[in-house]
Amino acid sequence: MDANSFLSQYTSGKRNFQGAILHQAQLTQAELTGVNLSEADLSGADLSEANLSKSNLSRANLTNADLNGANLQGANLSEVNLIGADLTRVNFQETNLSRADLRAANLTSANLLGANLSEADISGADFSSANLQKANLIGSNIEESELYDADLTNAIISEPEMTEEVLHIGLSHTWITWAGSY
Repeated sequence: MDANSFLSQYTSGKRNFQGAILHQAQLTQAELTGVNLSEADLSGADLSEANLSKSNLSRANLTNADLNGANLQGANLSEVNLIGADLTRVNFQETNLSRADLRAANLTSANLLGANLSEADISGADFSSANLQKANLIGSNIEESELYDADLTNAIISEPEMTEEVLHIGLSHTWITWAGSY
């Protein structure tokens, strides 16, 4: 499916595009609120500044996609593949990223307030200046992640992920809600 056909169908009211193939599609600034793109191939797609709030992208392939400045607030991205994706300044507020693969993704200045990153693989991802307030990081692989100037206030994280060898930064335990200490 090409990008023009996809956008035309969306504009006509269609919302279910499960399994669609939109490899390298140009969807910059597209209005796609509530779209179902679960299991879709969006690898290499340009979704920069697109509005995908409340959408379903579970199990989608977004390898090396550009989502710079996109809005994914309240979206379902469980088990999504975002390896190497540009997620700079993306709004992931209250987004489900459980079991997502974010290895080597760029999340600089991303808003992950209240996001669910449980069991996600975020190894090697760059969270510099990201907002991770109230984010659930239980069971996540954060090895070699860059968290410089990231806000982890009230983030929920288990102690094994917080070892100095993993994070390479010093964090005060007063900023964190430790798993099991509710």
